[in-house]
Amino acid sequence: MSLFLIIDILGTIAFAVSGALTAMKKRMDMFGILIIAFVTAVGGGTLRDVLIDFPITWMRNLTYVYVIVIAAVLAIIFRKKLGYVRRSLFLFDTIGLALYTIVGVEKGIAADFPPLICIALGTMSACFGGVIRDILCNEIPVIFRKNIYATACILGGILYFVLLKTTLDPDIVVIISGSLVIVIRLLAVTFDLSLPTIYSKKEQLEK
Repeated sequence: MSLFLIIDILGTIAFAVSGALTAMKKRMDMFGILIIAFVTAVGGGTLRDVLIDFPITWMRNLTYVYVIVIAAVLAIIFRKKLGYVRRSLFLFDTIGLALYTIVGVEKGIAADFPPLICIALGTMSACFGGVIRDILCNEIPVIFRKNIYATACILGGILYFVLLKTTLDPDIVVIISGSLVIVIRLLAVTFDLSLPTIYSKKEQLEK
């Protein structure tokens, strides 16, 4: 099994759990939990594959469907073991973000797109499943708020291409680039870092 496939499967698991936790937070039934887990896990990748005219991965390989269902069911069974839902949701969402960024960039490279487009595909793969999840759960998507979210994916994608110019082993490049995405997200949340906003404090409070 290749490292790329392992990363793709791990990213699917992380986002499926993230989606399931969000659905449980909204008190959805079993069907709702499975649907939210599914769209969170494959939403961004599906959009990416459609845009690059690539066969949609989960439709050709049912392993992804099985993985999503199993991950969602395990999240339901062990929901009390996961501790605080918000903390667990952040953890799995961050891991999925890092893994899917690399998967998207790799697919862009395989399709022979320029680096800028590859980074955009990586960001889309990582973020848009969460966008669909939040919309279906009646929340403003994280990517559209001031949180450092997509920015972490973009920086991870840039580092990926920079490191490819070095003599580092490709597997090491993947690990370092993915780790950067995780570290940026952790630092942003820990120190309450955010992108500049056009709204004054008064306007934000009025909201």
